[in-house]
Amino acid sequence: MTMPMDNTQNQETWPKGTQVVANYNFDGSSPDDLPFRKGDVITIIQSTKDPNWYKGKNDHGKEGMVPATYVQKRREVHLQAMPWYHGKISREEAEAMLNNFREEGDFLIRDSVHFQGDYSLSIYFDGMVDHYRIIAKSNKLEVDGGDCLFDNLIQLVEHYQRDADGLCTKLIRALPKQGDSFGAVRIQDFEAGGWVIQKKDLQEIELIGRGEFGDVYKGLYRNEFVAVKQLKDQDRAAQAFLKEASVMTSLRHPNLVQLIGVVLGDTIRLVTEFMGKGNLVEYLRSRGRSVIQKKDQIDFATDTCAAMEYLESKKLVHRDLAARNILINESNTAKVSDFGLAKYGDYSTEGGKFPIKWTAPEALKNNNFSNKSDMWSYGILLWELYSFGRVPYPRIPLADVVMHVEKGYRMEAPEGCPKQVYNLMLKAWNLNPSERPTFKDALQELQNLRATTV
Repeated sequence: MTMPMDNTQNQETWPKGTQVVANYNFDGSSPDDLPFRKGDVITIIQSTKDPNWYKGKNDHGKEGMVPATYVQKRREVHLQAMPWYHGKISREEAEAMLNNFREEGDFLIRDSVHFQGDYSLSIYFDGMVDHYRIIAKSNKLEVDGGDCLFDNLIQLVEHYQRDADGLCTKLIRALPKQGDSFGAVRIQDFEAGGWVIQKKDLQEIELIGRGEFGDVYKGLYRNEFVAVKQLKDQDRAAQAFLKEASVMTSLRHPNLVQLIGVVLGDTIRLVTEFMGKGNLVEYLRSRGRSVIQKKDQIDFATDTCAAMEYLESKKLVHRDLAARNILINESNTAKVSDFGLAKYGDYSTEGGKFPIKWTAPEALKNNNFSNKSDMWSYGILLWELYSFGRVPYPRIPLADVVMHVEKGYRMEAPEGCPKQVYNLMLKAWNLNPSERPTFKDALQELQNLRATTV
């Protein structure tokens, strides 16, 4: 084994609650030590007088001393800015924008019109705009006719900013998109951040679900059950898949499904904690009123609101809040999952497909998503919860839902729903987003109700 070097002079101090990942095996040399294997995740409990040692706790709750030089802090994986990415614009629109400035080396990247999942690089040079196809294959990108493979668009742009390498010119100045902020994920950031899991340490047991980007399996990792989301289409969805993982690296809350790690390689896998009782809507429908009590309902409502209050505090917008994306574990704790559409800040997005019955009117009409549009969705989730998993807006055709809502229609309270909860639904469904409650305010109301519910 390569012994770790003493790097404590340059090491930051880790506060209580910091997650670290083991870079080496450690067997311990005294009963006070906490043994661990390479790849184990440890939570720091407290620092000590000796900067070489911390007191830590493993996933099984065992505590002991941890040598600082054997572990590294788990770091968030951030999206890298892509101001030159313009999304779904046409060839003609790209040419018009570049011809407006007429500076050699000006460029932008857009989605390919003819090849779904590919991109187009448009460059102004010698009085005209040249277009190059960027092909996505085997989780890599390449310019058609070029010799280089890239992990993402940022890497591709940086390469051609240094060297034309077959293009008409080097990329000199990015033509930025106004409004939306796009980003890409670098695979090496997951490695540097301590999030990579080795495939040999992971066993997939059985298929338990299917999602937009991949199939979900029940798995076994280090003798613990986990959920494994396996990417279906490497060429088309790798970046979107990794963006979900990058968001999850920044989140830590008892009511959010936790990311355990990422398996890289030919097939990308996201490994998360296992939630044995499945999603909330199926849980409600399969058990019904004979099993689920009012105490269970207010617990689920409060758990979900606590998670959303945490996301609100971090200015993270979920965009797909619904009972189907709430998971229940063996202890009957509800946790918010599915961050495939999540984004930071109030923002708009173009060309997205969203579930009409759960999405706020301003988000459907103007693509304006915010924590307030999440609150609208939370109101719908509460209705699902207290109607035991019924589909919202029963008997109203999908195409007519928005019209009815804008004319003032609101769903009636489900049978047995507490008045306080229905009042919260009505406040969440205010057409004026600024008049809707914050999750912080809603959480206080629910906690008060929870305290008196038996």
